[in-house]
Amino acid sequence: MFTTLIDFDSLHDAYENPDWLIFDTRYDLADKDAGKRAYLQEHIPSAIYVDLHDDLSRPPATNKGRHPLPSVETMNVLFSELGIHSGSQVIIYDNSSGAFAARLWWMLRHMQHEAVAVLDGGWQAWLAASGPTDSNNEIRSESTFNNQAIKQDVIDIDQVQNFDLIIDSREPVRYRGESEPMDKAAGHIPGAINRFWKDNLLENGQFKEKSLLIEEFEKMLGNTQSEEAVFYCGSGVTACHNLLAAAYAGLDLPKLYAGSWSEWSSNPENPVATGH
Repeated sequence: MFTTLIDFDSLHDAYENPDWLIFDTRYDLADKDAGKRAYLQEHIPSAIYVDLHDDLSRPPATNKGRHPLPSVETMNVLFSELGIHSGSQVIIYDNSSGAFAARLWWMLRHMQHEAVAVLDGGWQAWLAASGPTDSNNEIRSESTFNNQAIKQDVIDIDQVQNFDLIIDSREPVRYRGESEPMDKAAGHIPGAINRFWKDNLLENGQFKEKSLLIEEFEKMLGNTQSEEAVFYCGSGVTACHNLLAAAYAGLDLPKLYAGSWSEWSSNPENPVATGH
């Protein structure tokens, strides 16, 4: 069972297994249809397209961020539509080093489905290794998925400042408030520190070695247990990349503030910090 990352060879050996489900989550924040167009042109055989906006941010939602987290009931419906069941090994990939794939990975883990992993290096790694592709628009085959969520791993806007360690996953210029291309205010939640999600990666877009990740995370966490740390980002998507990296390194899963900066900054009464 693969529960965090999977490499090319392992996926290539098993991608035709009927108990394995592969999902393509390619997406472009600047062009919401780009991922689906790319999928229809070429994708890993049998992969089903899953859209960040239409699938992974469905209403009713638990928060008011830009990509709001669907409710438990909505996630059960979605995963049933996608054909996921208790015996499914789920594999997810994108072309953004896992930035979007990690969102679906976290959602399934949140709903207590353990057999879910992200393809390390994503679509680029598959192509670089001459993996087979096709262009069929795979049809979703429904199943019954009816799990309970792990309630303690996601927090809301009223809880976030109750935690001693809050980590902002956005790029440093947005964290410091020097640039804000998407949301209503520039800066970060007061007291938050910064770990850019891309710090989990090597130059080739694959994840760093476990030993290096655990060293970096333990230094950042200090005396805080990983499950008591809270991660957020712009809209609750790339924060999941940090959660995936933590799990891959062997740490207990930290918490996610799903509404993230897009929800926090939408209320002018919420305090905003800038700089380091």
